[in-house]
Amino acid sequence: MNHNILAQQYDQIHDSPKPFVKWAGGKRQLLSELDKHIPNTFGTYFEPFLGGGAMLFHMLEKNQKQACVVSDLNSDLVLSYVTIRDKVSELISCLKKHEKKYYEDSSSYYYSVRDSEPKSQVEKTARLIFLNRTCFNGLYRVNSKGKFNVPLGRYTNPNIVNEDNLNSVSHTLQSKKISISCRDFTSVSKLAQENDFVYFDPPYQPVSKTANFTSYTNKDFNIKDLKRLFEICLELDAKGCHVLLSNSHSPEVQKMFSKKPWKTIEIAANRAINSNSKKRTGHLELLIKNY
Repeated sequence: MNHNILAQQYDQIHDSPKPFVKWAGGKRQLLSELDKHIPNTFGTYFEPFLGGGAMLFHMLEKNQKQACVVSDLNSDLVLSYVTIRDKVSELISCLKKHEKKYYEDSSSYYYSVRDSEPKSQVEKTARLIFLNRTCFNGLYRVNSKGKFNVPLGRYTNPNIVNEDNLNSVSHTLQSKKISISCRDFTSVSKLAQENDFVYFDPPYQPVSKTANFTSYTNKDFNIKDLKRLFEICLELDAKGCHVLLSNSHSPEVQKMFSKKPWKTIEIAANRAINSNSKKRTGHLELLIKNY
């Protein structure tokens, strides 16, 4: 049987890949809105704050042959993408072991895994996915020492091993046109060329003192980082790149991107990670673009 027929059969069996982790600020709920602002034609797609990958998978669903250069500063997260791409069968086996032990004694097993420091690539990734699936609100947060510190969530039947989706993600990421790396967002200014499309989804600027969540790594994304991001956006604009940015409806962001060539669009969004469920809805976000 030739490769094309196998690929067609695979596509018929497997759904389009979806994020394998819940991620603060994940974009699955906003894809239909973001889709309206994707340029009609462009070269390579760049995403320097990869996170859960909702936008990446959406781009690849639209065009499986799209060249993509994606990255994130969270080394554990980037390792997870690489592991799913290269060692998905071993990862699924490891997750099934976690699942079995979790159901024997969820609380003590959760905290034992949280305190563990596995050395192998597969075990590190299984730990990240397991904790993400079972911790409070699927929140990824580390303390100043880089230690994951989220408590156990209240789930009766968490989906720890989503085997079909992991296989689908693995199959998609094996494209030679997708590059995944761990690096700071500023590197995109050297890599992107004229007519490329760059989408930034950084940790959002807080709109209030209680809304401050910027700790995806053990370094906060602060106002200085926002200014660095603004400078990179200007460099990309000067190169002739299409630039799209998601951020909070905050005074700092609005002021920074208030002049040409930037256009701002207000969109409604929910905040899935707020511990108070009544405060998860009714938020405004900004989409900012130069085209």
